[in-house]
Amino acid sequence: MLAQTQSKRIGQWLLMLAATLLLAACGFHMRGAANLPFKTIYLGFAPNSAVGVELKRNIEASGAKVVDDQKEAEANLKVLADTRDKQVLTLNTNGRVRELALFQRFTFSVADTKGAVMIPPTAITLRRVVTYDENQELAKQAEIALLYRDMQSDLVQQILRRLSASKSAIAAENVDPEP
Repeated sequence: MLAQTQSKRIGQWLLMLAATLLLAACGFHMRGAANLPFKTIYLGFAPNSAVGVELKRNIEASGAKVVDDQKEAEANLKVLADTRDKQVLTLNTNGRVRELALFQRFTFSVADTKGAVMIPPTAITLRRVVTYDENQELAKQAEIALLYRDMQSDLVQQILRRLSASKSAIAAENVDPEP
């Protein structure tokens, strides 16, 4: 009986070891800091913009510096639009709101110091659906605020990925065509 229990336990350990090795071998790794193609950037956000503050923090964590003067920056991010919106999706039989769609729309472009476009005007639209109950007004407002914060974090990550991807586009432009 004891031998059976020990062999079962050894089998479980071997199975866990095999699963760990397979996970490590598949190439999975945590997302690290963004690899940005510039050392300095100017962000065209309002000083009190929550998206601007979070983006600045993430850019600085990746090793680049956010500057306050456009002339000192290698890249200039220009905010073309930044809006939040709510739309009613469904109503109940009494005509009261049951579901809302939350939208965050953000459009930006990036140019270098000479004015050459690194990233053309790019629109990012995020959408979340939330159920609504007027009997739980405060809880639903808190949930909506939480969803908007989540959308903001998602937006910042998408902007960072686009900034990182612009590195390959810049490198492709700088390669001399073969004669």
